[in-house]
Amino acid sequence: MTTGYIHSLESFGSVDGPGVRFVIFTTGCAMRCQFCHNPDTWNMQTGTPYTADELLAKALKYRGYWGKKGGITVSGGEPLLQMDFLIELFRKAKEKGVHTTLDTSGNPFRREGAFFEKFQMLMEYTDLVMLDIKHMDEAQHKILTGCTNANILDMANYLSETGKPVWIRHVLVPERSDKDAYLMQLHDFIQTLTNVERVEVLPYHTLGAFKWKELGMEYPLEGIPEPSDERVENARKILGC
Repeated sequence: MTTGYIHSLESFGSVDGPGVRFVIFTTGCAMRCQFCHNPDTWNMQTGTPYTADELLAKALKYRGYWGKKGGITVSGGEPLLQMDFLIELFRKAKEKGVHTTLDTSGNPFRREGAFFEKFQMLMEYTDLVMLDIKHMDEAQHKILTGCTNANILDMANYLSETGKPVWIRHVLVPERSDKDAYLMQLHDFIQTLTNVERVEVLPYHTLGAFKWKELGMEYPLEGIPEPSDERVENARKILGC
């Protein structure tokens, strides 16, 4: 039995997959997104340990509220850093007939070694993947997140090849990703995928800025405003939301 490290739980999530969801936020993340509103999730060891059985028991208490569409979503942090735990949790959830959603940035993905073997196994128990694409431009992605986007885009391609249902999420950040050229790049990439059921634009917000200060870190986007309604609508129009 494996242990997962968990930041927090949400009993009635309504924006993290279809229907009403029991949302599990894991700790641990290798990306350093400038707009991150949960930098307190970066260190896996700060999480509370749970077994899959303990979390599933908590989730199933709310099953009566899920209806036909709801279920469990695991978000983060980055859930793919806790692959063994995820596989056990989703396998046991599927045994109970529960809909499973993975919300991921795709950062750990690679088509090789033990990770890929485990990822393929995880996908057997995953009904939906919500993939966050932070930026299409490689250089700008490194500025925004500290990491490459090559393997993230490859994960999107792999999920398309295997026909796994996917929702694409994109955080719209003024002075970073909110340029029509970048949005057109993302639109064109999404058009190459065969499995995208939904595209969501998530407007950047500053609600997590105080956490950076509490952790003694300088907030990288200080002074950058939230996107206007017009720019959000523009992004949704370009991406076909």
